[in-house]
Amino acid sequence: MDKNFIEELKWRGMLHDIMPGTEELLNKQMVTGYIGFDPTADSLGIGNMVPVMLLLHFQKAGHKPIALVGGATGMVGDPSGKSAERNLLDETTLNHNVACQKKQLEKFIDFNCGANSAEIVNNYDWFKGFSFLEFIRDVGKHISVNYMLAKDSVKNRLENGMSFTEFSYQLVQGYDFYYLWKNKNIRLQMGGSDQWGNIVTGTELIRRKGAGEAFALTTPLIRKADGTKFGKTESGNIWLDKTKTSPYKFYQFWLNASDEDSNTYIRIFTLFTKDEIEKLEAEHVIAPHLRILQKVLAKDITIRVHSETDYNAAVEASEILFGKGTSESLQKLSEDDFLSVFEGVEQFEIAKTDLETGIDIVELITEKTKIFPSKGEARKMILGGGVSVNKTKVESIEMKITVEQLINNKYILIQKGKKNYYVIKAS
Repeated sequence: MDKNFIEELKWRGMLHDIMPGTEELLNKQMVTGYIGFDPTADSLGIGNMVPVMLLLHFQKAGHKPIALVGGATGMVGDPSGKSAERNLLDETTLNHNVACQKKQLEKFIDFNCGANSAEIVNNYDWFKGFSFLEFIRDVGKHISVNYMLAKDSVKNRLENGMSFTEFSYQLVQGYDFYYLWKNKNIRLQMGGSDQWGNIVTGTELIRRKGAGEAFALTTPLIRKADGTKFGKTESGNIWLDKTKTSPYKFYQFWLNASDEDSNTYIRIFTLFTKDEIEKLEAEHVIAPHLRILQKVLAKDITIRVHSETDYNAAVEASEILFGKGTSESLQKLSEDDFLSVFEGVEQFEIAKTDLETGIDIVELITEKTKIFPSKGEARKMILGGGVSVNKTKVESIEMKITVEQLINNKYILIQKGKKNYYVIKAS
């Protein structure tokens, strides 16, 4: 094997549970292993990046990674850590979501590299023709109710009630493993630590129904240092799809990570070596105010998920807010990025028709918007060089603002002093 997969996971803090015999198997031959993905959205989120990186390291160690999309299980609902059942998906939506997720996975794992090329499988393919009676006869009889009740994912939900659909989930996931073991020679299932019970149900089914042997390993669930859930912000999930989360917001998520979280993230989400990471950490300790870890992490993951162009645009957008941007860089921002950069900034609204003949700058920032309480104060600030329009300093109190100056044909950015920004929307 190219490198020791388990040792790699250990130093990166990516190993939680491992079934005895797993490491020995991985060290002596190429193994086919899989991880399940939920296809209920048309994009992966950064929470999915842990299993994605797991598959990437697995492939780099010389093994064959399989991504299983739960076309069937996505219609059921996994009780692990959740309090509600999922919505059913129609086949058209499901196929669309699978295609979108595959495109994202292709940025990380190689689907065309010979013997250990990655593959995507969909459990709907083997469940769509499987009748309920066949299932309980051929699968259900091998696993006792006592065994199923002992699982934490079930015990934690019993107090508030649990549907039979959810209760049977571990059998369905267990059968996935059995089917893939039998038909694709898959010997290993991986996942988050909350999946351990479901995964070992699969190994048990393989042992009882197929008289075979299979293995399991899980990664820790990531928790942010402040106790909040990883991958979520006040505005919701952080997605890999740029139409759902702009590259600027994506970049900012990693850039704003705490020092403690950055130490964790840089091991899990980048491909830097142990020596490279330890060197970066040492530099960070000497000058934490420079936020070296956060900047390197944000750059690396933004380029790999999006592109270098998107990364550069995100950096440029970030600099606008801190006074380093230019009028040209401001005009290049998409509307989403513009609104993301100036989220929370006080906004005013004016009629677009007012700009067709031009508005005096003093009138705009006093009578039309109340950015300044009086014309005298506005004139004084302008003459002192303290007012900018779209990052360009206002040189004269006679200046007129017209539609040509609108950003995205809609916005004007006023800066008062060094740190006070105001957005004027023309509609």
